Amino acid sequence: MVKASDFYKKVGIAGLGFFFVCQGLFSQHQGNSRGSIEVYVSSEAGDRLTKKNDALFTAVTKSSPIVIQVSEENFFQEMEGFGATFNEAGMICLNALGPADRTKVFESLFDSVQGSGFTLMKSPIAACDFASAGPWYSYDESIDDTLMTRFSVKRDLGANGLITYIRKASEFGKFKIESPMDFAPDWMYYSLKKGEKHIQPRYFSALARYYSSYLQSYRKNGVRIDYLNLFNEANNEWYSNVTYKEMAVMIRDYVIPRLRSDGVSVKIQFGETANRPEALQKFPPALDDDNLRKLIHSLTIHGYDWDKFSTVTDLHNRYPRLPIWQTEVCYAMPNNVPPNGPAKLPVYEFRDGEYWGNMIINDLKNWASAWIYWNMILDEKGGPWLVSNEHGDPDNNAQHPVVIINRTTQKVYYTGLFYYLSHFSKFIRPGARRIATSGGGDQINFVSFRNVDNSIVLNILNSGVARDCLIAWKGKSVVQHLPAHSITTLKWKTSGLPGE
Repeated sequence: MVKASDFYKKVGIAGLGFFFVCQGLFSQHQGNSRGSIEVYVSSEAGDRLTKKNDALFTAVTKSSPIVIQVSEENFFQEMEGFGATFNEAGMICLNALGPADRTKVFESLFDSVQGSGFTLMKSPIAACDFASAGPWYSYDESIDDTLMTRFSVKRDLGANGLITYIRKASEFGKFKIESPMDFAPDWMYYSLKKGEKHIQPRYFSALARYYSSYLQSYRKNGVRIDYLNLFNEANNEWYSNVTYKEMAVMIRDYVIPRLRSDGVSVKIQFGETANRPEALQKFPPALDDDNLRKLIHSLTIHGYDWDKFSTVTDLHNRYPRLPIWQTEVCYAMPNNVPPNGPAKLPVYEFRDGEYWGNMIINDLKNWASAWIYWNMILDEKGGPWLVSNEHGDPDNNAQHPVVIINRTTQKVYYTGLFYYLSHFSKFIRPGARRIATSGGGDQINFVSFRNVDNSIVLNILNSGVARDCLIAWKGKSVVQHLPAHSITTLKWKTSGLPGE
């Protein structure tokens, strides 16, 4: 049984905000003094993105049992961003708060100075399992309306709607959005029976219009969708049974011609597989076609295998010109919990963030160019969720979010996941390139990047007891203390250091 820590029991959002200020959380970054390193720590002992005293690189020889060597000789993937997902469930929770507290939550997630600075978000196309403001829906329920004359995003404009949610978030930061779809309108399928959830070919053209209408309607209402995925976790039993070969035909012969005809600009993605290995199994029949690959911006995978990170590198090696994004993962009861995972959701314990921090680092070290969590905000029950069994949305579907809002007490809890994810989203900005990093020790995980402003960011995750670590870079070094069960971010400029 997972219990809330005393810290989380004692503070609601107001207290948490005061704690942030006292600890220097999300302090405005000032330019590094000559040779200095900014240091930020979140730890089980109580630090929460706390800015520590600056460290200093020196040429003095030091020794340490643990050494991490940072090098800029080799560059790897370019980062698009980090974030989570907009769902109606999150906006329902936010609307349980007063205006001031609601603003603080948005600021904590999207403001790049005062908050996490999320830069890459997911927004599902119509209903998913957390479209909780009403029954399951699509944007056109009129049978055989192939010209989309009755297409409407009215629900998304409501108080709990996705457009409302996204527009509010955009007041606090800049981010891009990728959009996949669980289901097209029901009338486009052969049936919703198991194995029959294929789009009828006679509706391929109508489906292309559906996507175009979605993109245009959102744009007219102030929301730009940057990346389009045709289906979510397709070619499985629970959602659309559409195969990737069928998706290739839809993209090449219907969707792209329709978007070009309508003057709609969006980047096409391919995937949203349920787990990492599934991509290697199901992509090749479609992606081995050179002509299709030219139409695809990036590949998207989910993390529900929990630990098959090397398959991401295998996928990169097979299709090296296509960036790979991890675009969904979470705890979900009763079936989607890793071995030795939590017994109850959501999880209030700070140390749980350690699990997610390791997952993020391992995905990044295996060529992931983006990392998006599933639900950004849920309530104290891990909901509310939508129930629509014929659409693969079961009851008792408690899940774990980045932020928990108790809709009864109106208290806000920032999870361990929130802090560990923030160490990446806040400091590793879009356009950053992963750089070579080696060394380490038992229960130490790490990754480093060079941002477009020429700052280097090194994230070190310590899953064990407190210990010291020597960081070496360009003939200089510094010894950094790593608290027990913590994540430490070190950030420094690549110019202006002694001897350069």
